[in-house]
Amino acid sequence: MPDTLQSAHRIVVKVGSSLVTNEGKGLDQSAIANWAEQFAQLRAMGKEVLMVSSGAIAEGMKRLGWSKRPTHMHELQAAAAVGQMGLAQVYETSFRKYAIQTAQVLLTHADLTDRARYLNARSTLRTLLELGVVPIINENDTVVTDEIKFGDNDTLGALVVNLMDADLLIILTDQQGLFNADPRKDPTAKLINLANAGDPALENMAGGAGTLYGRGGMISKVLAAKRAASSGACTLIASGREPQILLRLAQGESIGTWLQAPTPKLSARKQWMADHLQMRGKLILDAGAVRALQEDGKSLLPIGVIKVEGDFSRGEVVSCSSCEGVEIARGLTNYSASEARLIARKSSSQIKEILGFVEEAELIHRDNLVLI
Repeated sequence: MPDTLQSAHRIVVKVGSSLVTNEGKGLDQSAIANWAEQFAQLRAMGKEVLMVSSGAIAEGMKRLGWSKRPTHMHELQAAAAVGQMGLAQVYETSFRKYAIQTAQVLLTHADLTDRARYLNARSTLRTLLELGVVPIINENDTVVTDEIKFGDNDTLGALVVNLMDADLLIILTDQQGLFNADPRKDPTAKLINLANAGDPALENMAGGAGTLYGRGGMISKVLAAKRAASSGACTLIASGREPQILLRLAQGESIGTWLQAPTPKLSARKQWMADHLQMRGKLILDAGAVRALQEDGKSLLPIGVIKVEGDFSRGEVVSCSSCEGVEIARGLTNYSASEARLIARKSSSQIKEILGFVEEAELIHRDNLVLI
């Protein structure tokens, strides 16, 4: 098993509906309690963990007495609304035993494609982690439309990995991992221990949706690993029914299928920034700000900005240059060009007084900035 698994600092764990609801029989409180215990131990190792949990629709079906997944959108949304109540309650109760606060975060794919909403979601999740809270993330099935029909939480897990610059995506499922054939149909099927995420051969090996209660199947997990790899994150697909699965993985035990990212994490993020050849704006920094970014790894504060050039909106990529005109960094700005001009050369404590609101104390947070 590659060393990245043991060295991973920020981990996203995705659990499927069949595991969360014990194949649709109802929320598996024992399994959730076990994950809570393992999360507590992972945190004691210094790791940050986020959970992406399926199960709201499946739990809603159970509570409503439906044995077959409905096809009408309003029925799916009703089931999600009913099931989400129980799902949040069980997670909160299980984690509280270990003195861990949890937060329910409901996202849609639209939240991660709109620039402003992307930054809002990122800032909220980052703040929760800083506060020691474990985010329990699910797709907002009560309001989305296409996402229920076509989406899946494997994809959402990968999007959260990219959103939070996580090191690793762990997908817990009811299968041991990815096989070279469907093990339910072919007794000679062999488990794939190691492969490159994005290898076209993997998609050919993966089958369709796996259970009555879930929408993903192995193909969605393979595609999620491909998506996570775009930001340099690796993916581990393994059985959620393995005892102490998360701890054993963190200790380096070889379990399941490891899909490694061909591009290292830092290189992938730099490449993403470098792809923005047309900058919407430029920030000219004083010597102190340049030193804070290059030598200290700090965020860019408004007080260090001498001049704001161009016309850009919050969430767009801007260039950061020294007074000599040398580009030193690129990053996602927390404020628009007009707002940045007003707060430039000002202390962060003055932002609210000047603008009437505060998005962030930083003009560009270090997590959204890459040195050139």
